Amino acid sequence: MNKQKWALEVEVIRGALQGFLRSVLGCLSVSVAMAVLPVAANAQASNAIQAVTGSMQGGVEVIRIDLAEPLATVPTGFSIQSPARIALDFPGVSNAMGRSAVDLNLGNLRSANVVQAGERTRVVLNLKAPTAYKAQIQGKSLLITLEPAPVAAPSVAATPVFAESRNRDTLPLKDVDFRRGTDGSGRIVVGLANNEVGVDIRQQGQTLVVEFLKTALPEGLRRRLDVTDFGTPVQTVTTFQAGDKVRMVVEPKGQWEHSAYQSDNQFVLEVRQQKVDSSKLTQGPGYNGEKLSLNFQNIEIRSLLQVIADFTNFNIVTSDTVTGSVTLRLKDVPWDQALDIILQAKGLGMRKAGNVLLIAPKDELAAKDKLDLESRNAIQSLEAVRTQSFQINYAKAGDIAAQLTAGGSGPASARLLSNRGSVIAEPRTNQLFVTDIPSRLEQVQSLIGKLDVAVRQVLIEARIVEASDSFGKSLGVRLGGQPFNRNNNTQFGGTYSATTAGTNAGEFLSLPAVGQNGFPAATFAVSLFNAAKTRFLNLEISAAEADGKGKIVSSPRIVTADQVKALIEQGTELPYQQATSSGATSIAFRKANLKLEVTPQITPEGNIILQVDVNKDSVGRATANGFAIDTKHIQTQVLVENGGTVVIGGIFEQNDREDETKVPLLGDLPAVGYLFKTKTRTATKSELLVFITPKMLSNGAPLR
Repeated sequence: MNKQKWALEVEVIRGALQGFLRSVLGCLSVSVAMAVLPVAANAQASNAIQAVTGSMQGGVEVIRIDLAEPLATVPTGFSIQSPARIALDFPGVSNAMGRSAVDLNLGNLRSANVVQAGERTRVVLNLKAPTAYKAQIQGKSLLITLEPAPVAAPSVAATPVFAESRNRDTLPLKDVDFRRGTDGSGRIVVGLANNEVGVDIRQQGQTLVVEFLKTALPEGLRRRLDVTDFGTPVQTVTTFQAGDKVRMVVEPKGQWEHSAYQSDNQFVLEVRQQKVDSSKLTQGPGYNGEKLSLNFQNIEIRSLLQVIADFTNFNIVTSDTVTGSVTLRLKDVPWDQALDIILQAKGLGMRKAGNVLLIAPKDELAAKDKLDLESRNAIQSLEAVRTQSFQINYAKAGDIAAQLTAGGSGPASARLLSNRGSVIAEPRTNQLFVTDIPSRLEQVQSLIGKLDVAVRQVLIEARIVEASDSFGKSLGVRLGGQPFNRNNNTQFGGTYSATTAGTNAGEFLSLPAVGQNGFPAATFAVSLFNAAKTRFLNLEISAAEADGKGKIVSSPRIVTADQVKALIEQGTELPYQQATSSGATSIAFRKANLKLEVTPQITPEGNIILQVDVNKDSVGRATANGFAIDTKHIQTQVLVENGGTVVIGGIFEQNDREDETKVPLLGDLPAVGYLFKTKTRTATKSELLVFITPKMLSNGAPLR
């Protein structure tokens, strides 16, 4: 058995790349294995396969493998799902049939292949459908019984369409829109005429082609969308009419994958970036390798890894420190997951280089990684440096230079340059001169390509509306008179009663109405007097009612770059006196301004986040120390769609007042009490509203 064990190890090492082995001789210590190569080449197998036959017994397929000598144990094997195969390894056995292919054509069994490699022979059973098997030793023969294969699913067309067309008439599309998903994916959203529109999706080279069958495209939707600024894999979406169908061509970049779904009348095509990790055996989420089934009892770990290598396109190189056995049973498991299970069970790690997998204990790999890192650092300290110039087009050279040198030079800093690197910013030509090793210069060039880009601009328009509504009402009287005699006359008159009569008669009650909103009160007077005007009585009634409405609209506008604060203001500076430290007085100024301060931030979805600060000041009443300032201030952060309008705040104020002045007792009398009192009622309403409308600019004009 030691002879067979060494032969199997020789086969493992021979299948690997010898060039790679030379580069890791110090780590793997393969000198012992290389020394036994001549022995394995000259070794002769002690047993041989003489015949492979098949028959049907009880409705199941039975394969009979006749050997020259009885087998000690049932050979190990594994199965493959696609193509359906069963492979069994016979160590220490040769092929004595004189051929390697046997046609059987028996039920689920197509054929058998017998291939010898050194002292090992592999028998591969080619099946029509995947199935399980049982193996047992019967004298000098090995009997393999296949379990009944599951019923195959109905065949599907090679290139199925996404949805079959059920419409008889040609119907128009409703809308074509593009959005950015939360995971950075590009989402093309199409509004269909109904849920019976046929859709076909296929990939042509690096583009995706979507066809909507029996569909018309309105003129407004025949366009080419440039969606590069959304930061998704999708660059352009072109939609046009092609006969009785609408064709959409989606052009992504990089490595991507797509998915599509339809919900009622809405069709969504999603293209997302495929995250590539060179350290992974297969790309994509989770495990997606080809499935296999394994059933081993106490098999050596080296032999099990060789089975994985034979199943895949990888060459597996194992360290001499990889030893031991494992019992494993897996059914329909992706091979990359099976390999992870094996490595975790034995505390092993893996490093991938091209199609070669290096497997060793984790501590050994960690030590090797540490040596490689120290070696690279030593090489960098000896590598020659060179100077490269970079022309900065949009950003400032000094700002990028500060980012390249940020973090200092400590071992844990975020500095992009090496310890020997330096950078010079030339403001006159806006250039950077970077001196460092070539690998760091490549990183600098990549970073500058991401930082030195044109910044999008935003037009922010604000509308500040102040509306006021006022109402006032006032009613009052004046009474005056002298002793009354029998010979009298009656005369009506506003001016006579209010001035001449009221003054000469000696007023004993004066409660006039109060003017409203700057308008004097109207009066009505009645005077009773004799012919000689010696005795008379006068009554003057005054009343005022006023109603006023006003609206003030302010509309400041400003253009600024993305994430750059902008400020615009207009108003008056009011002087006032203030005391200085010496005790003298000086003139200072206070602002009563309309001010808009805003910082926009464009989101990947095309919306705009606004940090807004709005001041609406006005000159108030005069005081002994100067004019007061009436202020209205709003500060907030809002998310607004491009071109949309939002009300960011409002101040509503209402003031109701009612005053009454009267003569005690007399003013409380019913009816006639109104002759001895005055009443004033005022109501004032005011409201402040602020509207904000942001628009992204393209080529100096707002997007529509």
